Amino acid sequence: MEKTLFQKIADKEIPSDMVYEDEHCVAFRDISPSAPVHILLVPRKPLRDIASATAEDAALLSHLMLKVGDIARAQGIAESGFRTVLNTGEDGGQTVPHLHIHIIGGRSMQWPPG
Repeated sequence: MEKTLFQKIADKEIPSDMVYEDEHCVAFRDISPSAPVHILLVPRKPLRDIASATAEDAALLSHLMLKVGDIARAQGIAESGFRTVLNTGEDGGQTVPHLHIHIIGGRSMQWPPG
């Protein structure tokens, strides 16, 4: 199976603006940000999307959710607020077939956008 773009970034085969990494995940700035802060948090394990996760992935998913808060605090957006997005599948707007969490903030994220 060929590595996804995000696996190549996690393995440092493709450069990125990395803001966090540990043995379970990496986080880097989105190359096409939709807000002043737009970070992608990616597990090192190649899960296609959240719908592909199983009970065996519970500890990893928990780790990712806790890292969202840590990264938001480190980026200075935790207090003012931020959005997390998990796109799943083509109709859900997923463009890379590797689970990733968008951490987006630094401006008002009111819904619906206006």
